Amino acid sequence: MPIEILMPALSPTMTEGNLVKWNKKEGDKVKSGDVIAEIETDKATMEVEAVDEGILGKIVVAEGTESVKVNELIALLLADGEDKKALEGYASKGGAAPAEKPSLASGGGLGGGAAPASTNGADGTPLPASPRTQGEEQGRVFASPLAKRIAAQEGVDLGSVQGTGPHGRIIKADVEEAKKSVGVAKSSGGAAFAPVSYGRNPQESVDIPLNNMRKTIAKRLLESKQNVPHFYLTIECEIDALNAARARINAAAEAAVKGTDQKPAYKVSVNDFVIKAVALALRDVPAANASWADTVIKQYNNVDVSVAVALDGGLITPVVKNADQKSLAAISNEMKDLAKRARDGKLKPEEFQGGGFSISNLGMYGIKQFNAIINPPQSCILAIGSGEERVVVKGGQFTAVGMMTVTLSSDHRVVDGAVGAQFLAAFKRYIEDPVMMVV
Repeated sequence: MPIEILMPALSPTMTEGNLVKWNKKEGDKVKSGDVIAEIETDKATMEVEAVDEGILGKIVVAEGTESVKVNELIALLLADGEDKKALEGYASKGGAAPAEKPSLASGGGLGGGAAPASTNGADGTPLPASPRTQGEEQGRVFASPLAKRIAAQEGVDLGSVQGTGPHGRIIKADVEEAKKSVGVAKSSGGAAFAPVSYGRNPQESVDIPLNNMRKTIAKRLLESKQNVPHFYLTIECEIDALNAARARINAAAEAAVKGTDQKPAYKVSVNDFVIKAVALALRDVPAANASWADTVIKQYNNVDVSVAVALDGGLITPVVKNADQKSLAAISNEMKDLAKRARDGKLKPEEFQGGGFSISNLGMYGIKQFNAIINPPQSCILAIGSGEERVVVKGGQFTAVGMMTVTLSSDHRVVDGAVGAQFLAAFKRYIEDPVMMVV
C-alpha cells in the first residue's frame, strides 16, 4: 500500500499552508532526508524533508496550491515492490487532470509543470479551459503565492508573464525569468509593494496579495490589541559608555587578526548590548519573564529573548536562547546568523518559536520612540529608539550626551507597573554601565 505524505504542521500556529514547490517529480527516487517540497507557512517558506524512502508515485496536490490544510494528503510514495497500480483510487487536487495519464518514467504529471498540449478531447470537442485561461478571461492571473510576492517586490507585471506551472500557473521561476528578460530594476527599500506610476494612470491602486505570514501577523496582533491590556513605560538611557565599550571590543577583535586575511571573530552592535542587557535584567526581575495562561501565570526559568527581524512582506522573531548565559560576542554571531537565515526563509521552527520576552529595535531607521504591540503569549516587548546626542544639564552645566529612548509595553494581567519599572531600572543600569555585562 502506498505511503501517504501529508501536509506537515511546521509551527504550532499552522493550520494550513501553501505548497510553493515540489523538488521531486513523479517517478523520482526519494531517500529519507531528501528535500521534497517547499511549504509557505504563517512564518516563512520552509523546506520539507522526506521521512520514508521509495518512489514518488503520485503528486496529489500541485505546486502553487494555496491553503492546503494540515494533515491533508499531498503525495503518495511507492514502497519497494509496488507499482503504479497501487495508486488507483487517489484523486489529484488543483484542477482537472490531463486527458492521458503521464508515464511515471517520464517524470510528468501534476508535479512536472507542463500543461496539456491539446485543448480538445478524443471526440474533438473542446475541453474546459484551464484555470489560467479562465482566469485571464476574467481579468485575473493565476500564480503561486511566492510568485505573486516576488512579482510585487520586483515590479513584474504578472499579466505579461507566461506560466509554466501546472495548468499554466505562474511560478517563481517564471517571474525570475521575466525579470531577467525585461530588465526590471528592483524597487528600493525592500518593501513588498509594487511600484506605482503617478500621473495619468488608469489603474488607481494595486492589490498586494496576502501571504500566510501577513495574515498571521494581522490576526495575532489584532487579537493582542483587543484582548491584552497594554500599558507603557518609557525611560531614557545614556549610551556614551556603551558606545566607548563597543568601540574597544570591536577594535580588539580587529587587532587580533591584523596582518592576516582572516575576518574578526565578531563585530558587536548596539543591538547585541541591548539583548544582553534585557537578558540580565530579566534574570534580576524574573516576574517580567512570564506569560498569561488563563488559570495561572507561567514564569519562565530560562531567559530566551525574541528579537524582531524585518522581512519582505512581514517580520519574524528568532530567539536567542539562554541569552543571560552568553557573551556579547556569542550573542552577536548568533544574532547575525539567525537574521540572515530568517531573511532567506531557512529558520527551523524551534529557532523562532517560544521566547519569553521580545525586542523590537527601529533605532537604525531613525525612529526616536515608539510603542510596540505585545506578541502573545508573551507579556512584554521592549521598543528601542535611535541613539542621538542631546543637550542635558549635568552639575549645573549644559553638556552633550548620547541618549537612547526605550519603551516597555506590558500585559497588565501579568506585569504590574512596579514590576515594569523595576525591569527598566535594571535594564538602564546595564546599558549605562556596560562593564557589568562582561564580568
